[in-house]
Amino acid sequence: MSRIETVEQLNELYGQPGAASLEKVARHVTAEYRTFIEAAPFAALATVAPEGIDCSPRGDQPGFVRVSDDGKTLMLPDRRGNNRVDSLSNIVRDPRVSLMFMVPGSGSIIRVNGQAHLSIDPALLDSFAVGGKPPRSVMVMEVVEIYFQCARAIVRSDIWNPDTHVVSKSLPTPGQILTSMTGGKVGGETYDAAWAGRAEKTLW
Repeated sequence: MSRIETVEQLNELYGQPGAASLEKVARHVTAEYRTFIEAAPFAALATVAPEGIDCSPRGDQPGFVRVSDDGKTLMLPDRRGNNRVDSLSNIVRDPRVSLMFMVPGSGSIIRVNGQAHLSIDPALLDSFAVGGKPPRSVMVMEVVEIYFQCARAIVRSDIWNPDTHVVSKSLPTPGQILTSMTGGKVGGETYDAAWAGRAEKTLW
């Protein structure tokens, strides 16, 4: 099996990027990019640490990621989750982060790279409160670069076409996965049945 071992080999294979691929990069959130971020209800957060990398979903009402400081800073509240804090523990040790924003129905994806820290400033936490429930921390990200991604992946995947959506019943449930992994000690139908009620009470 042939492997590419150097950047030079990679460049020889793919050639140089077009002018638009380079010109689209900004060092702060422009007005156009801000429109996408404020319309996005979902983002993927990538972080890195000495033992590896992590990519975690983040979702909330559109505009849940706040643009501030004239577009030089993004703020992402950490809503309720499973308390593994994989992404957060990575950020504490290595500030490098990346966000990928998706807007349902749009072929454009917005990518932001930068450096982040976690804030527990009371006033900042309260400003992100939903239903009187503030997040326990807020990721404050210094924007290093932001750009849109070519729409080919969205077009190829046909992800927004409801006719291609998979029926959830055809996939294993979390309860079934846990049952398989724990020999029946955790999970099962009881776990799945309780999920909807548990989620409704712990979204924020």
